[in-house]
Formats: sequence, C-alpha cells, structure tokens
Amino acid sequence: MVGIIDFNAGNITSLERALDYLKIPYIRSKNPSELKDCDRFMFPGDGDDAYAMAELKKSGFDVFVREQVAAGKPLLGICVGSQIIFEHSEEGDATCLGLVEGEIKHFYTIEPKMKEDKIKVPHMGWNNISFENGDCPILAGIKNDSDVYFVHSFVICPKDASVVKAYAEYGIKVPSVIQKGNVFACQFHPEKSGVTGLKIIENFCKLGTSC
Repeated sequence: MVGIIDFNAGNITSLERALDYLKIPYIRSKNPSELKDCDRFMFPGDGDDAYAMAELKKSGFDVFVREQVAAGKPLLGICVGSQIIFEHSEEGDATCLGLVEGEIKHFYTIEPKMKEDKIKVPHMGWNNISFENGDCPILAGIKNDSDVYFVHSFVICPKDASVVKAYAEYGIKVPSVIQKGNVFACQFHPEKSGVTGLKIIENFCKLGTSC
C-alpha cells in the first residue's frame, strides 16, 4: 500500500488521479499514524520549502519519514518533496529532513548569468532528461532523453554527485532524478508527465523494501 504524505501542499490530487489510473491502492493522510502500515511513501507537493518543513514538524511527519526510511521503506519525493529530503534549503533558510546530503539553491544563486541572459525562472514546461551514474529502478523502461514536466525555481545540489540518476539542461545542469538507497526523488512532476511519468510511478510502486 502506498502512503501519500499530505502536508497541506498543492498538486496532490494529480498524483491520486495517476495512481487511480494505474489501479494502485493508496492512502492519503495528514496523520502519520494512519500511514504507519504502508510499505512505501510518496511525498508530493508544490510551494515553499520552509512552509513544507513547518507543516511536517507540526504534524510529526518529519520524525515519521525519517523512521520509515530508516526501516527500509521506499520514499519518492516529488517537486517540493524532492527538495526537502536534503539538509538545507535557501528558500526560507529552511532546515530540511537530511535524508540526503546537500542543499537547495535558487537558479540565479548557482548561475547569476542566467538572470543577465534573461533565462526565465521558474523553469516551467517540458524538458528532456538525460541519464547518468548507472541504472535507477524507477527509470526502468524509460528511454534516455524522454520529456517530463517541470515547475521549479530552486535546484537540488547534492553533496555526492553520484546520487543524480538523470538531469535536465536549463541554463545549468539540473539534477532531476535522485536515488540514495531507498530514497528517490523527481524534481519534475511524474504525475503530469504523460506515459513516461506514469511508468516512473508504476516502477516505484513495484519496488521491494530496502532497495
């Protein structure tokens, strides 16, 4: 059973529709105790990293997520969920979950010339992703350079570059799929990325525990 972590962020309904289409059972809850028996978790959402962390702490999901990951259950962070698995975010100077070493920075912090060149932020729309650093189980059956749908202004900056399994090009090299053990993340929205995104979601839902 998939547990959808609801921390009062947007875009969760789109993920529910994708899971319904794939006929994958799930529970969506704002209460950690209602998800304790799930065997994997999805962590979707639009919005602000600092707000997301405040909501997680308020509900107790911050502790819950760390415990479930430590127990070997797979976690998939999507968009904001892909960012707050790291240690720190420049957005709101937020201390995040620390499941993966690294931080989150604005595009213009990483490459100020993007602003001078009038490259628009947020990075919004379809962009292709290129694979690197070996296989990743959630990308099984996906063609290299497939298009997926992005909406974000902040960028994943992992300490260990080997956790990046796919990236996009948008003014800079943008880490787009992350894997560290049983922790996975998509900076883009798989639930809005057509057949490719549905396959990524399906792959995640078929993973064994302790990946």
